[in-house]
Amino acid sequence: MTLRSHYDYIIIGQGLAGLQLAMAMNRDSFFKNKYIALIDPEQKNTNDKTWSFWEQATASKWQSLAYKTWQTASVYTQKKETHLKLAPYNYKSIRSIDFYNKAKSTLKTSKHIHFIQDTVTHVTNLNTKAEVKTQATKTYTANHVFDSRLPGDYHKANKATKLVQHFKGIVIKTDPPVFNTDHITMMDYRLKDGEKTSFTYVLPYTKNKALIEYTYFTKNTVKEEVYDTFLKTYIKDYLKVDNYQIIESETGQIPMTSFPFYKYNTKHITKIGTGGGWVKASTGYAFKNTEKKVKLLINNLKSNQAPTKGLYNKKHMFYDKIFLKVLHDNNEMGEWIFEKFYSKNTVNTMFNFLDESSSLYQELQVMSALFSWSFIKAFFKTLK
Repeated sequence: MTLRSHYDYIIIGQGLAGLQLAMAMNRDSFFKNKYIALIDPEQKNTNDKTWSFWEQATASKWQSLAYKTWQTASVYTQKKETHLKLAPYNYKSIRSIDFYNKAKSTLKTSKHIHFIQDTVTHVTNLNTKAEVKTQATKTYTANHVFDSRLPGDYHKANKATKLVQHFKGIVIKTDPPVFNTDHITMMDYRLKDGEKTSFTYVLPYTKNKALIEYTYFTKNTVKEEVYDTFLKTYIKDYLKVDNYQIIESETGQIPMTSFPFYKYNTKHITKIGTGGGWVKASTGYAFKNTEKKVKLLINNLKSNQAPTKGLYNKKHMFYDKIFLKVLHDNNEMGEWIFEKFYSKNTVNTMFNFLDESSSLYQELQVMSALFSWSFIKAFFKTLK
């Protein structure tokens, strides 16, 4: 395929946001004759992460990709067990390799969509277009660029509240079968790293295969052997499993931050995905949030609006900012926060709130459940 020097749209990054956006464009006749380039240094041919999300069971464009679906969940703390029936929702997981393969096989059938394996070094906003330079000394231009990379200022920002959701997950195969395949452990705080907000997450795929993940919401990361120690202890002492083999592993770091990503959008450049603040700041969930934002972005392009119109929910950004401030200043409160959140609200209230589609009444319910002096202090600090 002969590459062009100019495209209608360039998408930097072939991760979740970039590929969802490209697939949405490919499905819509409005973009039928538009030339689109996706630039990424990687081929995306490994299973490097697992995306999990909830959605109502009635309709889903992702059902064919769902690796497993669950109807019930539990949250464990030192003081309480909370068991949730998720109806009318299902909790689902998609393996990244399945998503990558589906997206690439679909997009490569279009003669207007080009995949470029290269590293972008510079993106410049010009008068009538954007310019993209790469490590391979190539220069491309586009009417609009969608960039999933973190802004260069992110790591230098001092005023923003910044935490990291960091984790290691392993898929284990047990002998004999021990897992309930209809039930997930959403958060288990019984095994913690001191006073840090840290927990275990369990997704059973079959009766003898599950993803076990040890996760932190903290300022700093830890060495890999720390995750390994907690995973080994949890499997032995809480799952009561002695005989197992590790068949896959994954690690990750997700920004949890009040950083103003929206300020880095320009006339011809829109930040997307992690680089656009599309990951839910208070939880790290991204899959359905990305789907929602891609839909808005596509509608904006078709109606000749600014691509970012309506993309940022400032009310929920403020809620997330308060939550992050509490965890930043009092990291030991994570267990208490999530115990109250999951035990004192209905499934509809919780998921609507996390999906940023809650009513004022539901938001007041959540605030009531989390009412504390720490949240009051964090509220006033975020007003500064």
